[in-house]
Amino acid sequence: MEKIVLKNGLRVVLDKIPGGRSISFGIWVKTGSRNENLLNNGISHFVEHMLFKGTDRYSAKDIAEQFDAIGGNVNAFTSKEYTCYYAKVLDEHLPIAVDVLADMFFSSQLDAGELAKEKNVILEEISMCEDTPDDLVHDLMCAAAYGEHPLAYSILGLKERLKGMTPDDLRSYMNEQYTIENTVISVAGNIDDGLIDLLEQHFGSFANHGSEMPLTPPEFKGDLLFHRKKTEQNHICLSLPGVKTGDPLQYAMALLNNAIGGGMSSRLFQEIREKRGLAYSVYSYHSSQADSGLFTVYAGTAPKQTKEVMELTKEMLQELAVKGLSEEELRKGKEQLKGSLILSLESTSSRMNRIGKNELMLGRHNTLDDMIARIQDVTMDDINRVLDLMFAEPLAMAMVGSSDKAIANVRRDDLVLLRSNS
Repeated sequence: MEKIVLKNGLRVVLDKIPGGRSISFGIWVKTGSRNENLLNNGISHFVEHMLFKGTDRYSAKDIAEQFDAIGGNVNAFTSKEYTCYYAKVLDEHLPIAVDVLADMFFSSQLDAGELAKEKNVILEEISMCEDTPDDLVHDLMCAAAYGEHPLAYSILGLKERLKGMTPDDLRSYMNEQYTIENTVISVAGNIDDGLIDLLEQHFGSFANHGSEMPLTPPEFKGDLLFHRKKTEQNHICLSLPGVKTGDPLQYAMALLNNAIGGGMSSRLFQEIREKRGLAYSVYSYHSSQADSGLFTVYAGTAPKQTKEVMELTKEMLQELAVKGLSEEELRKGKEQLKGSLILSLESTSSRMNRIGKNELMLGRHNTLDDMIARIQDVTMDDINRVLDLMFAEPLAMAMVGSSDKAIANVRRDDLVLLRSNS
């Protein structure tokens, strides 16, 4: 990995992969739903959409045709803490990708007519999420864990706020958030020596400076939220505190997640799906932010089976709180995590994502050998430190379904007591 700073101060991170023919190019901006407020929730995602709707040189159709004509892919995504615009093309077509994405980044028209049409598209996207209970429950889970903190905000935003947004609102937000300090360019693949000149040509005039907004760490609330909806299944999430981005305990957290519900051999999958056939989808995941993290378990099951699934999940968490992981689970988990890490870095897209996010959120990079060594060095003491963190607060719960009977009386503080007495 190589880091270069353009003459205007814009950071560029490169991962050269000679011998291949593809290049992944990304523009990362450190802004997302966390940087919003109740009056403009959804604006980060709205801006992302609008940058594809036409520039001074290219119409929305032109942008799509430019990439279709070279067999490339272009897309974008918005998260709670960052937005990324990216393309994957053959190495010979990188100048086209840089030209179009730079034009989108600097010269999008934010036309009022296009904005009105795209506003309706996003309203439909929100409706689609509301009609998809296994998506909706994760947004509800964030609210149960973080209350009114911006990390609980929906990335898609609120319908009533989006309806009132204007082109000037989007321009003002971009002027405030789309600054040199908040932006990183990430490139991975068969890079040649002309790349920096190409980037200076297209990004050298970028001169919007600004200061990073201070963040307020969230407080883990441990609430219980229920959304009544006529569904065939009940969709349930349980959350516990996790670790922040770049925390030294992140690898211990990843190992715990793998053992609990991160794969087909995990405790949850084997007990609830394979042994008892109570759910098709049951898993766990860990999400990290700049100053916090969440460990979450999800299950979707029939109403008549919800109580049993809840009891089994609580029993497994109780066993974890008291006994922790076994030495064999730790050993197997390390091999699994090392393998998945190495396999995940075999594409230019994943490598572009890794270095871009690391530079944007941490300002530092670990080599693959460093990461493998840190996984191997995780001890049972590290695992127990993460368990102490996870079970320090009553768990948060969210459910989307037809009845809250199965969760209404769930005791959410007993894991804290079990861990403190173990």
